[in-house]
Amino acid sequence: MVKPSKQIIRPYGDRRDDGMVQLSFTLPVPLSEKAKEAAAQFTKKMGFTDVKVAAAERAADQYTFFVVYARSNVTLDYAEIDVPEVVVRKMGFDDLNALIKEKVRRRIVVFGACTGTDTHTVGIDAILNMKGYAGDYGLERYPGFEAFNLGSQVPNEDLIKKATAKQADAILVSQVVTQRDVHKDNSRQFIDAAKAAGIHGKTLLLLGGPRVDHKLALELGFDAGFGPGTKPSDVANYIVHAVMKKEGTESADSHYQGEPT
Repeated sequence: MVKPSKQIIRPYGDRRDDGMVQLSFTLPVPLSEKAKEAAAQFTKKMGFTDVKVAAAERAADQYTFFVVYARSNVTLDYAEIDVPEVVVRKMGFDDLNALIKEKVRRRIVVFGACTGTDTHTVGIDAILNMKGYAGDYGLERYPGFEAFNLGSQVPNEDLIKKATAKQADAILVSQVVTQRDVHKDNSRQFIDAAKAAGIHGKTLLLLGGPRVDHKLALELGFDAGFGPGTKPSDVANYIVHAVMKKEGTESADSHYQGEPT
């Protein structure tokens, strides 16, 4: 394998390679000039230079939120970075439905929920609900999908039981709350329950949320992960191509790549 040439990069602020970055953080001190100096010194101790405290606002009693501009001397060889990605040939709404009709020849069954104690449905609603997100239709709108949105605070075992009863092709787990890595703990519990139910490695298991990416999802035992900015059509295309690959109906030009690169 030919090693790629180096691609050294630095952050871009006012001009290329100036190393300027913007940081935000909260310190447990009341708003004051002393608090601003504390923020500046904290930033300098992290190795930054040319530090400027751009904003300081009271966050709560005895807490101040800061926005800081600073310069970093760190460089990165972008060519050395190798991460797994979800890559499929993106098809439009009508074309994807036609592909399902031609290749799968049945409706693809998908279940989704925000599991555990998480009460937020914004993520799973954006993907599954008919109106979708940012002008992109949700899976309920696709004639080729039969989508079930179970909402929030759904026990992992209940989601798996209901999905199994309908012989679901895919299960979507949404995790919005991330404090103290609760999203990772609950996701691991879901995978344990999936293994106990005998569906791990058989049913497509997808993870989504603001602190989720494909690499993390693979590490936790899922088939794919979708993070911020994901549109319903991204998930729809992935599921269709994954089902086709599983059933041996995928064409050579589908460009499906769900495994680590």
